[in-house]
Amino acid sequence: MNYSFEYIDIILLAMIAGFIFLRLRGILGKRTGFEGKTPPQFQEIIKNVNLEKKFNNLEKFDTEAQNEFIKGAKIAYETIITDFSDNDNKLTTSKPLLSEKIYKQFNEALKDRNNRGHFAEITFIGLNSAKIKDHSKIGNILKVTVDFVAEVITCVRDKEKKIISGNPEKIKKIYDTWVFSRDVKSSNPNWQLVDTIT
Repeated sequence: MNYSFEYIDIILLAMIAGFIFLRLRGILGKRTGFEGKTPPQFQEIIKNVNLEKKFNNLEKFDTEAQNEFIKGAKIAYETIITDFSDNDNKLTTSKPLLSEKIYKQFNEALKDRNNRGHFAEITFIGLNSAKIKDHSKIGNILKVTVDFVAEVITCVRDKEKKIISGNPEKIKKIYDTWVFSRDVKSSNPNWQLVDTIT
């Protein structure tokens, strides 16, 4: 008799578990096989860099629109710098944020570094500032030039782990001027880095 009660308890628990599972799936949704493949930070980049129709006309590039653009540009900057510091043969996370020209240039620099047996150690401390220097529209192409001031800890080591350049214990301030662009007629509303000015 006790065994029959145990079986009833098990069946009841299974029914409750099934009910909870169905409720959770209804609220949270189910996996599609894509989750986890895109880093959460990159999802935030796409969210912020994707400015959709706000820049269809240069006249609408007002203070609010510029502030939204800068939010995305800051995240894009950190992502590109961090991706470049990874000791891989090519860029991965930041590829959608780069034009084909810049993507090739950065990858060539990575390959050259790896071929010499060097590897970089870069810790991104943060951005001190990101300001729009210039913006223009030529035909369907919008371009925005941004001055970045950031702080990093960086050094380059050789195969024997000897420091070739930089200082792993010192914060360095770096100044970059990057040009972002997008085609207003393109179905892809994301901005891309198209040039770096030294």
